[in-house]
Amino acid sequence: MTLNTVGVLGAGAMGNGIAHVAALAGLNVVLVDTAQPVLDKSLATMAKNLERQVQKGTIDQTAEQAALARVKGATTHDALSLCDIVIEAVPEREDIKRAVYAQLLPHLAPHAILASNTSSISITKLGHASGIADRFVGMHFFNPVPMMKLVEIISGLATSPATISAVEALAQRMGKTTIMAQDFSGFIVNRILVPMINEAIFALHEGIGTITSIDQGMKLGASHPMGPLTLADFVGLDIVLDVMRVLHEGLGEDKYRPCPLLVNYVAAGWLGRKSGRGFYDYSTTPPTPTR
Repeated sequence: MTLNTVGVLGAGAMGNGIAHVAALAGLNVVLVDTAQPVLDKSLATMAKNLERQVQKGTIDQTAEQAALARVKGATTHDALSLCDIVIEAVPEREDIKRAVYAQLLPHLAPHAILASNTSSISITKLGHASGIADRFVGMHFFNPVPMMKLVEIISGLATSPATISAVEALAQRMGKTTIMAQDFSGFIVNRILVPMINEAIFALHEGIGTITSIDQGMKLGASHPMGPLTLADFVGLDIVLDVMRVLHEGLGEDKYRPCPLLVNYVAAGWLGRKSGRGFYDYSTTPPTPTR
């Protein structure tokens, strides 16, 4: 199956990035968010990011204008009815995803694939909830999508080989490198990465090091491009917590228990860059550690 028209459901940071790379790859894109202000902001961000690529010389103005012309924004699910694939990029909560699938399914084309950008939730479980398990797949992009080269592809127990092949070809057409992951909590990247971030938060919580020393230690001692607490702020502390809870519930081991300090930061609304405060205060330049 060749996938030429891509629907993206959810116009947040991930949905915005997925729509961006799909349009730039020559695909027709329908970007849907039920909140008009979110959709408007997403389309403006996409235009701004494409213009930044022009200024950097990575694309030309012809490619920029062509990509923007391929993207159609909408606030209702029926706009996705002609899509060959719909990539769901709504918040990382199973109840929200289930509710979205129930609203989407009446409008989905009979041949269309439904892919979830989930970073940790069982594809088998979500596929069963969707009612089209053979055409349901995990397609996990990484933030920021235009810059990050990887897409994890996850097959549920009932996902058909044809669905996997079509989605793998689509990701490669979008300029991504693909890896196949088994359907276990966290898949490959987050199974390794998020517990490392959680352990860094434990190190801070227990007074082993300061925010600065923990981040500098991993940057200079392990050659990480950014420290784990900086990365946590970039990802969003609420997302880190959601993934840790999925790992803890799905794998049942105490080593996946979310750090109490992480829980408290999320409860305080200190979610990282997107809220202006997390392990760093982003009202200053450079950002100031908050502990």
